[in-house]
Amino acid sequence: MNKDLEIIEGRIEVLFKRVPGTQYRINVVNDRFDHTYNFFFQSQPQHQRIKSVPLHTYQEYDLSKLERLIEKLKTYTALSIEYTGFAEQKWPSSGKAIQTKVRYDEN
Repeated sequence: MNKDLEIIEGRIEVLFKRVPGTQYRINVVNDRFDHTYNFFFQSQPQHQRIKSVPLHTYQEYDLSKLERLIEKLKTYTALSIEYTGFAEQKWPSSGKAIQTKVRYDEN
């Protein structure tokens, strides 16, 4: 997990430019078909489209391990983290819903 975290943090460092008026966030996508979790860096300058850049594919398809990775990532960055493909799933440690916003095309 530490190697995965180092890769993600290193790529965030390169991509996070801190441009005023630009929104930045991390998107974690549950790939149910390949049984992986994909991390994306998203940036959106004001009045422009979102640009999404792949950061890393986490091969450990286990929610407990993903939760620990996310906790460590949150100590590194204050960027918002959004979740896609986790509808109706809960974090193992707290029982809280992982994904709070569900898009219509995720069913």
